[in-house]
Amino acid sequence: MEIYDLKGEDFKTIMTSDGWTIAMMRYSERLSGFEITKLHRHNNTDEVFILLEGNAQLYEYDVPHQLEKCKVYCVKRGVWHQMVLSRDATVLVVENNDTTSENTDINPIK
Repeated sequence: MEIYDLKGEDFKTIMTSDGWTIAMMRYSERLSGFEITKLHRHNNTDEVFILLEGNAQLYEYDVPHQLEKCKVYCVKRGVWHQMVLSRDATVLVVENNDTTSENTDINPIK
């Protein structure tokens, strides 16, 4: 058995296995403020978010969704989105392990 944890802030890949990446996301300046300045989309994979603690909003285009703990939120491939977290938030993230900046588009909105 292997056990993984995220200490500190921001987004960090925890493990990869059989084509999947498991990551955790915590508060950081770029994920704060409940105001978004850019959206991104993944061209090769859906992305799954599960709020474990704290508060988080997932913006899909310009529509905010308040995440509920332990519910699975799946953003489909090609959908513009961005996450904003409270200081005490932890979010589990699942996506293909070949998700990179080369197959992710970024769109500044301010």
